Amino acid sequence: MPDHPKAPPRAWQRMLSGRRLDLIDPSPLDIEISDIAHGLARVARWNGQTVGANAFSVAQHTLLVDDILRLTTPDLTADGHMAVMLHDAPEYVIGDMISPFKVLLGNEYHEIEARLLAAIHRRFGVRYPVTARLKARIKAGDRAAAYYEATTLAGFGETEAAKFFGQPRDVDPTGLDLTPWPAAIAEKRFLKRFAGLEAEAGDRPAGSH
Repeated sequence: MPDHPKAPPRAWQRMLSGRRLDLIDPSPLDIEISDIAHGLARVARWNGQTVGANAFSVAQHTLLVDDILRLTTPDLTADGHMAVMLHDAPEYVIGDMISPFKVLLGNEYHEIEARLLAAIHRRFGVRYPVTARLKARIKAGDRAAAYYEATTLAGFGETEAAKFFGQPRDVDPTGLDLTPWPAAIAEKRFLKRFAGLEAEAGDRPAGSH
């Protein structure tokens, strides 16, 4: 009896919107903000090792980073804020790998992540790759958010958190909401802010970041 060739392994994810996203060759046409918000609201930061009745989701983390940049970078345009909102968007399909595990996976993980992020940016008309200046701003906001999450929710001491994430500057943490939200709330708030930014960005030409 002749051997039948094995079917290639499935490399796509079906979304609740009905879209089918191919991780090998992601198409912007298969990306919806509703799927992104739904997924990120259900992906836990810190592998779920945080205090509180709810997980601290990637969706809430994204809004926290955006809040921090509104404090530290008041000149950021709506287009820049949209890039902030999308900086962890690939995690809606590949999950939030903790940094130590990303190190073990190496370049392959980052290549998959970059392909997804490029497709996501194209879907929403956001420049990719972002400018070096904007990338640095997002990274600084991301590290500041990680510091406050680590010390408030994930059991890190301030010295330990500062060693890994740096000591945030120009940020008043008293105005930041670090109480983990239920997934439905995180999803709704993510969608509301993104819709506002899309409307604002659509009202004017894209400015410098």
